[in-house]
Amino acid sequence: MRHGDKINNLGRTASHRKALLKNLASELINHKRITTTLAKAKALRTFIEPLITKAKDNTTHQRRVVFSYLQNKEAVTELFGPIAEKIGGRPGGYTRIIKLGIRVGDNAETAMIELVDYNEIYGKGKGEVKEAAKKTRRGGSRKKADEAAAPAEEKAAEEKPAKKAAK
Repeated sequence: MRHGDKINNLGRTASHRKALLKNLASELINHKRITTTLAKAKALRTFIEPLITKAKDNTTHQRRVVFSYLQNKEAVTELFGPIAEKIGGRPGGYTRIIKLGIRVGDNAETAMIELVDYNEIYGKGKGEVKEAAKKTRRGGSRKKADEAAAPAEEKAAEEKPAKKAAK
């Protein structure tokens, strides 16, 4: 019985599955979009999303951690370079899986997995400037605090010249 076993073994041994996911992840990083079976795409999403999150923090330690998963220098360089710049403002959900139908030879359900920010059709636009990551309820709301502080600072700045003029 597989009660509580959340990993999809994909009908492979552990070493074969790790090698498969490393290769799929490297190809996804290099090509930004790959076509595979639906089960492999779902397994790849759980493998690569934490790596993309680690790429936001460009430190030597994070690079080494990601390299230990991927074992591919070019993929790590690409991930920490242009990909990290594009996804910097996104709080998660870096990949999208689109079902494509069934494969003729073996009737396997195929899907396309892609990096969300690299699709011009679904994206909002190429020329947009990415803002900082959206704050969640746990992180608190900085915008509200900054907006409340800004009017108070303006009032204080206005009162100072008025006091000087009165003297």
